[in-house]
Amino acid sequence: MTAIQDQVILVTGSTDGIGKQTAHDLAKMGATVLLHGRSRERAEVTLQEIFAATGSDRLEYYLADFSSLADVRRLAEAVRSQHCTLNTLINNAGIGAGDLTDTQRALSQDGYELRLAVNYLAPFLLTHLLLPCLQHTVPSRIINVASFGQQPIDFENVMLEQHYDPMQAYCQSKLAGIMFTFDLAEELKNKGITVNCLNPGSRLNTKMVREMFGEYRGSVQSGADAIIYVATSHQLEGVTGKYFDQMQESQAIAQAYNHQARQKLWQLSKSLCNM
Repeated sequence: MTAIQDQVILVTGSTDGIGKQTAHDLAKMGATVLLHGRSRERAEVTLQEIFAATGSDRLEYYLADFSSLADVRRLAEAVRSQHCTLNTLINNAGIGAGDLTDTQRALSQDGYELRLAVNYLAPFLLTHLLLPCLQHTVPSRIINVASFGQQPIDFENVMLEQHYDPMQAYCQSKLAGIMFTFDLAEELKNKGITVNCLNPGSRLNTKMVREMFGEYRGSVQSGADAIIYVATSHQLEGVTGKYFDQMQESQAIAQAYNHQARQKLWQLSKSLCNM
């Protein structure tokens, strides 16, 4: 495994919450950290805060709104143009269910159900576009930040046009990311790139959790620790296609292991992303 001081790591959704703490801790460890956010102001503030706290000058930021697949493509192009090598991709960016009493179905800029678009389609597309960079630096790692909240995907109602529920939207988007993890791990098996996913912890003290539940149980630091473990642990060298509950290997819900359902999702995702 490449020494952390020689690694380039992209952390999406790193201007707030667990992503920000993860980026801070990786910078403190000596990695070159590529930050990502939607707002230039917040990205610049985050970069300066991490620099002040760690002394690391190996920080850059990139802007993209994950509700737009065109923005995702621009992000990938920008990263590829400046970093032909990438050691680790941490797909952390996402949105929660929001106000659980709000049953108004929100759409992405591409017209897709918003949570599926941001939490799943955006990292699905970004990961594929950055695979050449990851292949340049094998062994490399892809980490998809999932959730304990998972619900089966109804392929007759993927966009939840009927009976919309914000928590269902969130939970199915997170399951989709787990299913993607398992499929991509199989595709990249024996190619030097491992692909794993994790629940960083339940109801941690993040804006997302406070919006959904109004209360929290765990710390942002504990979530960042779990992500960094899966991203950097020597114990996980060569380990791929796994779902972790924080730092322990665990099991997702049954549909994640249904090959037919995963293939159906893969083909749908390629079509929705125009790949």
